[in-house]
Amino acid sequence: MRKAATAVAAATAVLVLAGGYAGLDATGAVPGPLTTTAPPTAAPLPTAPGATRPTQADTPPVLPALDPDAPRPDPAALGGVVAPLLADPALGASVSTSVVDALTGETLLATAADVPRTPASVAKLLTAVAALHTLGPTSRATTSVVDGATPDEVVLVAGGDVLLAAGAGDPDAVDGHAGLDDLAAATAAELLAAGRTAVAVRLDDASFTGPATSPGWGSGDVAAGFVMPVAPLAVDEGRLAEGETAPRTGDPALAAARTFAAALAAHGVQVLDQGAGPVVRAAAVPGAATLASVESATTAEQVELMLTASDNTLAEVLTRRVALAADRPATFDDASRAVVDQVAALGVDVTGTSLQGGSGLGRATRVPARVVTDVLTLVAGGEHPELGAAAAGLPVAGVSGTLLERYAEPGSASAAGVVRAKTGTLTGVSSLAGYVRDADGRLLAFAVMSDGVAPGASLAARRAQDRFAAALAGCGCR
Repeated sequence: MRKAATAVAAATAVLVLAGGYAGLDATGAVPGPLTTTAPPTAAPLPTAPGATRPTQADTPPVLPALDPDAPRPDPAALGGVVAPLLADPALGASVSTSVVDALTGETLLATAADVPRTPASVAKLLTAVAALHTLGPTSRATTSVVDGATPDEVVLVAGGDVLLAAGAGDPDAVDGHAGLDDLAAATAAELLAAGRTAVAVRLDDASFTGPATSPGWGSGDVAAGFVMPVAPLAVDEGRLAEGETAPRTGDPALAAARTFAAALAAHGVQVLDQGAGPVVRAAAVPGAATLASVESATTAEQVELMLTASDNTLAEVLTRRVALAADRPATFDDASRAVVDQVAALGVDVTGTSLQGGSGLGRATRVPARVVTDVLTLVAGGEHPELGAAAAGLPVAGVSGTLLERYAEPGSASAAGVVRAKTGTLTGVSSLAGYVRDADGRLLAFAVMSDGVAPGASLAARRAQDRFAAALAGCGCR
């Protein structure tokens, strides 16, 4: 079960990143035709000679102050060091780069930074910021059971938690924070106390509307476990077996409701079968009395998990919740526009930005590199402390998440434990965006995005981007 990530910063979300480590690199396989999920863990690659592999404890997470006295890089000097790395053929011809001073927002390097590119999972940075700002970092998704239209009915109301455990919840976990068995036990206690020993179970999952899958996804993405059909209720994101890339059920909400019904029966309440199985869909009566409820982990904790693990399903669900909070329909299209609108409301110029869902899995998603670094600078700036989890959830090179097995090569190993960034991978696409503290202690925000990667060059493109970030880390560039 996936535990909560680091604590959310209470003030500004600025990183102090330790250096001098070597880590692991990815195997280079793109796990599916359209996915941002990391490939299965492979045998560790050797670390650089004489280096030690970093651990999570070695890397300070998020600290509350930028250093305004750290020397600012000279753009010309910085460009002279890192720009030649962008000519690596592995990156292809369609490359955008943006590097900015995270304190001042000054542009230090820009290469086609205003050109909309396919960002893959780097798009999750926009989803993270929109969710934290719109929903609030301490908000939670509630799954409840209410009285039905008649005394022999109860309605399970889906509230946007797709990380439910089938059994008991774990208060220390993000995935499985709330449990359906706990909900069933509390519901049974209320029913039996009122003398209600048999009920029909209804499911109200109508808060999310429109198609549950996107035309921008690959045809095999659900079966391959890269994403779940989007629904406001699920047990362990609809996985049909253990493992991050287990196949997903085609109807996650109904599967979860059936799990709840079985648990309710196990707690002594007969579940009536009226010819259509143990659960049928029906809308809850407005104002119906609540019998029991359970709550998810906080939005901040879910955002951290979403970014660290590059969780496509969680990103899509958070996007729908943003739409509902913004009084828009929770469809793919409306939710995508709601995220862009909320990022714009924070003062980011979103010109050229269009999302096809919130995960980056949608192939039609386009985001300029400048927008990405503007978002990162906003998170680091301190004016919006609610955005702290968007920094805390970024994987650390060679230490965590989708960067765990990267930064082992001679050209990038020095930046293991230094770079904190969001990865993005689709067929033909490789992106990396995040923070690095340079050799003079100046915090930089960067994005390097390639959407013309040649077939078979995914691993080489990732390594080229890792070398670019490592060069930023090693450059005082005054």
